[in-house]
Amino acid sequence: MSVQVEIPNSIFHLPADDLSRQVLETVALEGFKTGQLSAYQIRKMLGYETRFEVYEFLASHGVAWVNYSVEDLELERKAFKELLAG
Repeated sequence: MSVQVEIPNSIFHLPADDLSRQVLETVALEGFKTGQLSAYQIRKMLGYETRFEVYEFLASHGVAWVNYSVEDLELERKAFKELLAG
C-alpha cells in the first residue's frame, strides 16, 4: 500500500527519504503497540533481515517486544521451581 501526504516544506526540514522512513517507523511502532502489526510484519515493512533487528528497533524506541506481565513471570517462576523440585 502506498500513502501520499503533503507536508509544507516550512514545517519539516528533512530530506524526503528521511521523512518517509521516519513516518514508516512511526506507523510500525504504533501498529505494534496497538497489536495491529506483528514483529514479522514490521520486519517486512522496514526491510529487516532478522527478527532480532526488529527487537532492537523496538527496544531502541522504548517498546517492549514481549507482552509478559509480572503475573505471567511469577507463574513461570513457580512452574520452573516445581519442575526442579521433581
